[in-house]
Amino acid sequence: MFNRQEIEKFEKKFLSSYAMKSKDSRGRKHHESEHPYRTAFQRDRDRIIHCTAFRRLEYKTQVFVNYEGDYYRTRLTHTLEVAQIAKTIARTLRLNEDLVEAISLAHDLGHTPFGHAGEETLRQLMQGHGGFEHNRQGLRVVDYLEERYPDFKGLNLSWEVREGILKHVTAYDHPEESNEFKQHRFPTLEAQVVDLADEIAYDNHDLDDGITSRFIDVRPLSNIELWRQAEEKISKKYSRLKDEIKKYQIIKFLINLQVQDVIKHTDQKLKKADIHSLDDAKNYKERLVGFSPEIAKKCAQLREFLNQNLYQHYKVVRMSNKARRFIQELFQCYISNPKQLPPTSLARVKKENVHRVVCDYIAGMTDRYAQNEYRRLFQPYEEK
Repeated sequence: MFNRQEIEKFEKKFLSSYAMKSKDSRGRKHHESEHPYRTAFQRDRDRIIHCTAFRRLEYKTQVFVNYEGDYYRTRLTHTLEVAQIAKTIARTLRLNEDLVEAISLAHDLGHTPFGHAGEETLRQLMQGHGGFEHNRQGLRVVDYLEERYPDFKGLNLSWEVREGILKHVTAYDHPEESNEFKQHRFPTLEAQVVDLADEIAYDNHDLDDGITSRFIDVRPLSNIELWRQAEEKISKKYSRLKDEIKKYQIIKFLINLQVQDVIKHTDQKLKKADIHSLDDAKNYKERLVGFSPEIAKKCAQLREFLNQNLYQHYKVVRMSNKARRFIQELFQCYISNPKQLPPTSLARVKKENVHRVVCDYIAGMTDRYAQNEYRRLFQPYEEK
């Protein structure tokens, strides 16, 4: 029988010396007996999948607001793509796939409706009231806001998953310092893998969605080195392809190229840095998981193209500005009269800062719920 103890023995035997072993977890805030068949990180993964905040990711978006169409990525589909990419990298580097999967599935739980526009707006509204940052909000979700157990608030996740949530760093994410996790300069290599997988998934699915929406004109992409390299390879292999199939093949090529680069460069760096233990990795002078300088430069060029041609597209800017107005007006409406909040949130106002309660409530909304709530509050003939 392959029980928890057997899985832990398997990890010790087959994972690398610098991988995070389940048995070596620093544990949970609230003591719980170990499960007979699942490791600590497998339990974390399962708790995340079954929580309310995870289900809401289905109707939280990043660039395209929910009503724009069913094709475009949501936070949920993005999260699944991150987990798939991260597990591939972790498996090849002999890191802990279960820890990687748990962090991947949880990394966006603190995101607001309407993508980065929603987060930026809440950050501005919460100035002077404790601030807002989505990594910290994600930790707040799993530590406090989720209520599923009789003995404690939150999901009571392991220390390593919580650290991975808070220290999630990408080109788009810049976490705040935390006293609880400052013992080591960097998180586990597993958490670092998730950071890179997030960037790979984010850039490529935005490229895919941008082309599909026709917000991005494919012709200028020939000036982007990564795209040109991929297109040449695909065109050489397949002389006649429908545009849509060609797009999918190019995106597939780009993801594969970037994943392989991360694996090879990280493996070389671990050897060059003489990393032999988890502490070696966490206390090294810089992050060890990353792109080679050559691919990093090419990815930066692609990211700048996306910024100029997709994120700054006038239709995206319109959607973002509309989203900001939704968030701003909902926030001010609840602050001016907290009795408009649902009973569970209103009950918290008596014990907590009203701004934080309102912030939690709005941050937890899906795009669709925020739009419906706006109509209920501001349109005279809308049902309550």
